[in-house]
Amino acid sequence: LAIKAPGFGDRRKEMLEDIAVVTGGKVISEEVGLKLESADFEMLGHARRVVADKDNTTIVGGKGKKDQIENRVKQIRAQIERTTSEYDKEKLQERLAKLSGGVAVIKVGAATETEMKYVKLKIEDAVAATKAALAEGIVPGGGVALFKAAVLMKESWNRRSSQEKLETTPELQAAYQILINALEEPIAQIAKNAGKRVGEVTSKLREKYAADPKSNTGYDAKEDEIVTDMMKVGIVDPVKVVRSALQNAVSVAAMFLTTEAAVAELPKKDEPKMPQMPGGDY
Repeated sequence: LAIKAPGFGDRRKEMLEDIAVVTGGKVISEEVGLKLESADFEMLGHARRVVADKDNTTIVGGKGKKDQIENRVKQIRAQIERTTSEYDKEKLQERLAKLSGGVAVIKVGAATETEMKYVKLKIEDAVAATKAALAEGIVPGGGVALFKAAVLMKESWNRRSSQEKLETTPELQAAYQILINALEEPIAQIAKNAGKRVGEVTSKLREKYAADPKSNTGYDAKEDEIVTDMMKVGIVDPVKVVRSALQNAVSVAAMFLTTEAAVAELPKKDEPKMPQMPGGDY
């Protein structure tokens, strides 16, 4: 069975080398001084199972040497650290996942097409969140990380102010308060959505953090209870998502503060519907 090589250009060469390492074979190429005419059975790779269709090829149980695979993985990790291109980094991470056995195919099934699309979107969100978590790690979810940051900021501000080590201006104080309010808003919105009083939830969390600053206590809206360790119960957020949201929000706010005029579209008003005329039914 002849299979088209994956990728293109230099990336194709690297991927073929990956396949050779996984299966214990050799890449036959003029660049390495080998020609197809001089190939023999010792150059062939082996695997327990190979499944191929018109779009994909899956190699299961490659017979390559473990130390060679580990060396190849180290090389790719080093390339990931050196590269500055997000596209190249993504492709290198895909190769790394395939070499380390972290490849999965998720097949979505449902009773209706609408349900299938909904489930597919949920799975795509989960995959994206998992990739983000692998990139930068995780923090306690449910708005806890941002709320805890707000609590620690308040403590630091008050401590430095009392020691007269903080030079403040009205602008700085206003910016500080705006940031604190923004950091507290996610957990406040979660409490509102659950039908709870915001102050009731936040006051309990502040008490926990005052007793133990390293606590991962948070509010579980689904169970409607204060959880002592959000990480243990699996309520987590990717650091990349939390950080990016905060950075982007600050960036947009800073841009508007330095903008003299902004152009926006007025929301369209719904036109009143004509009342139904009586006597229209027969």
